[in-house]
Amino acid sequence: MRPDLANDVLRLTGEHLVLVASSMAAAILLGVPAGILLTRRAGLRKWLLGFANVAQTIPSLALFGFLIPIPLIGGIGPRTVIVSLALYALLPIVRNTFVGIAGVDAAVCESAVAMGMSDGQLLRQVQLPLAAQTIFAGIRIATVTTIGTATIGAAIGGGGLGVFIFRGIASVDSAQILAGAVPAAVLALLADGGFGWIERRLSPA
Repeated sequence: MRPDLANDVLRLTGEHLVLVASSMAAAILLGVPAGILLTRRAGLRKWLLGFANVAQTIPSLALFGFLIPIPLIGGIGPRTVIVSLALYALLPIVRNTFVGIAGVDAAVCESAVAMGMSDGQLLRQVQLPLAAQTIFAGIRIATVTTIGTATIGAAIGGGGLGVFIFRGIASVDSAQILAGAVPAAVLALLADGGFGWIERRLSPA
């Protein structure tokens, strides 16, 4: 590999990681509390899950187009890409958080309440630890998907490995396409393996 190409790969991989890490941090900070809220407020389930479902059905380029004109979160560049990726990552995180907590054995929760635990203690000491594996499964799916989807961000100046792919398509250069696609695939495999290891560690003995 040419030294200049190798430098570009490292630089754009770093940009890609920033896009993914930023969007996933936002999605986790929003998605996990939203999933918890759904277990406490049944009336919100239809609306929150419906919003997350709708966000995932919008094509990425169309979502970029919707967000670009919006002040503060829009514009050309990484900010719009991060917001879009966070919206796409919400559904598996919200859904798995809700399913994991709602799936905790009712008898276990009743026993904890009978022992005098408050709702907050029940959540922190019983429900979240038992639901952790399911929650991490949602984060794992969202992360792997986000790594692939982030390549589209290059279309609006978001940077990342998609720059190589768009250059390669424009110039019909397979080497450029592979320079973007291969590192993205490696990142996805590493993320999948890493979160898979965490899930196994959280699995009940």
